[in-house]
Amino acid sequence: EDEMSDALTENEIETLRKGAMGAGLLVSVSDRKFFDTFKEAGTLAKHVAVARGSSESTVVRQAAEGHGTGFGMTTPPDQIEQGTLDALRSAVTVLEAKVPNELAAYRAFVLDLARSVAAAAPGGDQAEAGAIAKIEAALKGTATDSA
Repeated sequence: EDEMSDALTENEIETLRKGAMGAGLLVSVSDRKFFDTFKEAGTLAKHVAVARGSSESTVVRQAAEGHGTGFGMTTPPDQIEQGTLDALRSAVTVLEAKVPNELAAYRAFVLDLARSVAAAAPGGDQAEAGAIAKIEAALKGTATDSA
C-alpha cells in the first residue's frame, strides 16, 4: 500500500466518485431521451473504465472503482446537477488540501468521462456543452479562482 491511498478517507473517496459519476449523468441528463437509455445500460460503467484506463492516478482508480453513482435513477435532473457540482467542488477542495499533485489527474478523468458521454449522445450538443462547462467550472477549484 502506498501512503497515497491512505491520504483520503472513505467519505472523501465517495465524494470524488459521486462527482465523477454525477458528471457523466449530468451530461446525459442534459438530453432527456439519452438519459433514459443511458441509465439502463450500464453505459456509465463503460465510460468510467475508459476514462480510468488513461489515468495513472491512484486517486482516480479509487474514485472509479466503486459501483453506484451516488444518485438514484429517479433523482430529478436539477438535483443531479446540484449534487454533482457540490461533490466536484468538495472533491477539488479535498484534493487541494491533501494530495494537490492528484488534482490534475482527477480533473482530467472527470472531463474525459463527461466528454465521452457527450460523444455517445445523439444530438443535443448545446445542452451537453453547457453541462460540460458547468462541470469544468466546478472543477476549477479555489486556487485558480482569483478572477
